[in-house]
Amino acid sequence: MPIEDPGPGEVQIEIEAVGVCGSDLHAYSEGSVGSTPNVYPMVLGHEPSGTIVQLGSGVRGLAIGDRGALEPALYCYHCEFCLTGHHNVCANIRFLSNPNYPGFFRERVNLPASNFAQIPNTMSFAEATLAEPLAIALHSLRLTSIRADEDVAVIGAGPIGLMTIAALRASKVCRIWAIEPIEHRRELALSIGAEAALEPELALEEILQDTNGRGVDCVIDCAAGEHTTDQAVQLTRNAGRVALTGIHSTPFVSLDGSAMRRKELAIYNVRRSNHETHDALNLLRQHPEWFAPVLTHARPIDRIDEAFTIASQYLDGVGKMVVTP
Repeated sequence: MPIEDPGPGEVQIEIEAVGVCGSDLHAYSEGSVGSTPNVYPMVLGHEPSGTIVQLGSGVRGLAIGDRGALEPALYCYHCEFCLTGHHNVCANIRFLSNPNYPGFFRERVNLPASNFAQIPNTMSFAEATLAEPLAIALHSLRLTSIRADEDVAVIGAGPIGLMTIAALRASKVCRIWAIEPIEHRRELALSIGAEAALEPELALEEILQDTNGRGVDCVIDCAAGEHTTDQAVQLTRNAGRVALTGIHSTPFVSLDGSAMRRKELAIYNVRRSNHETHDALNLLRQHPEWFAPVLTHARPIDRIDEAFTIASQYLDGVGKMVVTP
C-alpha cells in the first residue's frame, strides 16, 4: 500500500511482527466478526510491533529506530465516553483492522505517537505482539474486580485465554481452572499457570466437586462457543461474576436465565482494553518465561495463508501464531 509521510504528532512505523488474533480468524473463516461483516478490500491484523522509521513534526521523546508495541485503536477523546474514561467504547472509534480502517498485515503504518509504546531491547518483537491481547486480559480482571483470595475458571485456552490465565497468576488468585477441548492447549494452560486443565464435558462436575458445590467466584469466557457462556453461568457461585471476553459467532446466545436470576449473577462484557498496554508490557518484561511457551509459531507474510490455516484449524500444537515481514 502507498503511504504518505507521517502528519504532525505521528510516527511512521515499519511493522516487524503481528500476532494472529481470534477475531482475525472469525473474519477469515466466517466473513464477519460477530455482527460486523467484512467489507472487501480489508487489511486484518491488530496485534503489532515495529520500529519507528520516520517522525512527524512536533513528536518529542521518540527517535528513529525506537522499538515498540502498537495500539490499534484511534479514539476521538471528546465524546461523552472518552470524557468519562471509557475510551474503549468511544463513539467515534477507528479500530485499525475493521472495514475501511486497514490493519497491520502490511509493511508500514502512520500512527499517533501516543499509540506507540516503547519496548526494551531485551524484548523480542514477537513477545511485544502479546501486549494487545494481554491488555485485554488485564482489562477483564479490572472490570470484574478480581481479588487475590478468589477462585476463577477460564473457558478456552486459546491465546486470549492463556493471556487471561497469566494475568490471573500475576494477580495471585487462589485457584485457576482452565476449560479447553484441545489437549495441547490444556498443556499450555498448565504451563502458564492454571492449577487444572479440564475437558469441557467434565468441567462442571469436577469444579463443583473441588469447590464443595459452591462454584467459582468468577468465570471468564474466552471461547464464546455455542454453549460456553451458559456453562459459565452454571459454574459461577451465587452472587458471582461472569466476564465475556470472547466474541460469539452469532449475535444471539442461549443462557439459562433462571440460573442467572436465582444466583443474581453480574455479567460483564469486555470490549478490548482501556489503557492497559503499559501494564501488559511490564508483565511481559517481568515474566518472559511465562509467555515463551505460548509463542509457538511464526510465518513470513508471503505465507500468511499457511499461518491462518494452522491457527484456524488448531494444527501442529499451535499456541500463538505470529506473522513477520
